[in-house]
Amino acid sequence: MKFVDEATIRVEAGKGGDGCLSFRREKYIPRGGPDGGDGGNGGSIYLVVDEGLNTLVDFRHARLYRGGNGQPGSGRERAGKSAEDIRIRVPLGTLVYDDDTDELIGDLVDRDEVVLVARGGEHGLGNARFKSSVNRAPRKTTKGGQGESRNLRLELQVLADVGLLGRPNAGKSTFIRQVSAARPKVAAYPFTTLYPHLGVVRLGASRDLVIADIPGLIEGAAAGAGLGAQFLRHLSRTRLLLHLVDIGSHDESAGSGPGRPQDAHKVCAMDGAQQDTLEAIAAIRAIEAELAAWDGELMNKPRWLVLNKIDIVAAEKVAEIQDEITTEMQWQQPVFCISAATGKGCDVLIKAIFQWLSEREAEG
Repeated sequence: MKFVDEATIRVEAGKGGDGCLSFRREKYIPRGGPDGGDGGNGGSIYLVVDEGLNTLVDFRHARLYRGGNGQPGSGRERAGKSAEDIRIRVPLGTLVYDDDTDELIGDLVDRDEVVLVARGGEHGLGNARFKSSVNRAPRKTTKGGQGESRNLRLELQVLADVGLLGRPNAGKSTFIRQVSAARPKVAAYPFTTLYPHLGVVRLGASRDLVIADIPGLIEGAAAGAGLGAQFLRHLSRTRLLLHLVDIGSHDESAGSGPGRPQDAHKVCAMDGAQQDTLEAIAAIRAIEAELAAWDGELMNKPRWLVLNKIDIVAAEKVAEIQDEITTEMQWQQPVFCISAATGKGCDVLIKAIFQWLSEREAEG
């Protein structure tokens, strides 16, 4: 199924029913008086969260939603029937904007949240409402009110505890496959991830966390280059960012998937390690520039550095590369070395994430 995280729809609430002008007409009851009933209310339109949805793909074709009109009132003070409300199902994490004014109408982040986006018209009043001691035969009624109409822009921001970011082929999809049941595509070429994937990582029977994998970022992503720009918004809701960096990219003899030769690290030399260090630093700075250009608040989020593909780098060189990167970058946050392909170091990283999240929850 195609991932869709933006949609534009039009909602038109129903009109209220008109009030009735009527007088009681029965045998042996002269001058029965006014008995016109009220109209019914027009149908309102609501957005409700459906946890079974994870995209806005349903709105690619269904773009117009109209509420029903309330029925007019009738004689014998019978009120018209109100129209049923329309409840539109959207994924958890949907932002709702008025597309004409850019006003934020709602942010559906709670599982039971309901947002009124178009109120139905109020019912009209029948002439029975206007009788009084000085006006025994009123001929006054009111029309039903018009329902609200809006053009809405829906934007989905996935809700996840941890967000993965990095350049194409940094190993993000391989990592999420390694630690969760999610199965995003993995291949030895850039941009194999074309839309976000969510993976649930479980630690014990009652503890879990959600990891979001977005397409790789390249220079100019914040301005629209590559695939990652349209998905950067999904990182804004995460509590922690994992910045994956490929430290073995110079080794062309080793593939990028789980089928890499087990002895591929033997081909690494000192000049290769230095090249990896320079490439890693350049990759980190490029991603930081895109985060700052897209949203400065992303730069303030906790962000851990994860050096990936240590299985194709000589063991003694991994620590050297890590020291050079952290010294050059003046990195103050945690750093982890892993192999997403083989799983080495992933357990340590996941346990550290769980501990960090637990501490944040305890702090409130």
